[in-house]
Amino acid sequence: MQQKPLAFRMRPRTIEEIVGQQHLVANDKIIARMVKAKQLTSMILYGPPGIGKTSIASAIAGSTKYAFRTLNAVTNNKKDMEIVAAEAKMSGKVILLLDEVHRLDKGKQDFLLPFLENGMITLIGATTSNPYHAINPAIRSRCQIFELKPLTPEEIKLALLRALKDEERGFGKLEIEITEDALTHFASASNGDVRSSLNALELAVLSTDKDEEEVIHIDLKTAEECMQKKSYGSDKDGDGHYDVLSAFQKSIRGSDVNAALHYLGRLIEAGDLQSISRRLLVIAYEDVGLASPQAGARTLAAIETSERIGFPEARIPLANAVIELCLSPKSNSAVIAISEAISDIQKGNIGEVPDHLRDAHYKGAQELGRGIGYLYPHDYESGWVPQQYLPNKLKNKKYYQPKKTGKFEQALATVYEKLIRKK
Repeated sequence: MQQKPLAFRMRPRTIEEIVGQQHLVANDKIIARMVKAKQLTSMILYGPPGIGKTSIASAIAGSTKYAFRTLNAVTNNKKDMEIVAAEAKMSGKVILLLDEVHRLDKGKQDFLLPFLENGMITLIGATTSNPYHAINPAIRSRCQIFELKPLTPEEIKLALLRALKDEERGFGKLEIEITEDALTHFASASNGDVRSSLNALELAVLSTDKDEEEVIHIDLKTAEECMQKKSYGSDKDGDGHYDVLSAFQKSIRGSDVNAALHYLGRLIEAGDLQSISRRLLVIAYEDVGLASPQAGARTLAAIETSERIGFPEARIPLANAVIELCLSPKSNSAVIAISEAISDIQKGNIGEVPDHLRDAHYKGAQELGRGIGYLYPHDYESGWVPQQYLPNKLKNKKYYQPKKTGKFEQALATVYEKLIRKK
């Protein structure tokens, strides 16, 4: 009988064995609390592939000892769900991991809903899509929604070491010597995907001949071959990856096209489309911002095109986006403004909402949903009225300080300054 893949064998059996996602499964966090109290609710786990959605589902089942079944919303039909429902009726509860839950059609959804309502089936939906956009509201409203985050290289390294030492499920019975460079490459080159790292480690172990003393030696070259990615970090701690990303953003912020393209090339060679995409979107709004707001939409279009066509062609729209962001005017005024507003709130500098802005029901005023004393701007020809909106203790606060580095924000600044003068 063929042995199951290492990544499958090493799936955590209990909550305590889960690597990463500590914001959900640490002792005092929500999923751990549910498991400890044996008060499970249906949930949707979303995030990139290979970061632990199935692992968390199987660990929850292992920790609670409930029956655990796995289905796919696309490939499994209603009949398969009926079998799970019949088991739930007999045993009292079944945990159902439903992969690609965003693809659940109406027929399957209508069948599942009564079982979610009465608690016989605890649904754990897994998806790489944003559930707030992709999942039917009827399912979404019955589930807690948890975002999973890509694992750090340190967390993946922990999973790799566990696989190397585990005698029952991993390679603990083999004599394996792996260099620190190779281990670091397995951990960092997968971009947070622990399944990919474990698959590559397994390939390295199974495809490397033993020496005369029955020892398997795995070095950086072997790791690169098995990951099909070159090592581009220069240090053994895996920080080189983040150094390149940092240099990438700072080069764009500093309008150095050639340096930005160099670092983009290094990230492309590593196949790191996910990090490139995230960083470019951050740059479009953090560094270019209101100086050229249309750059954000064009950056997103370039990223979506890149994801659709894949490498090597993806390098072309990415290069277009990088060059535009480099040469665009820059403004961080929005970042500074919201950071200062949040800082005030965190310090407790809040104040009461003015009476005329409160919900109409607060004062019993029903007409058009207006609070008593509220001046409705649409009733005025100019569309503006001299009315206080900030709480009294902040009424003279100015968070937004426009920069005039681009035509769009220059126009915003003109309107803003005119309104300030009117006040």
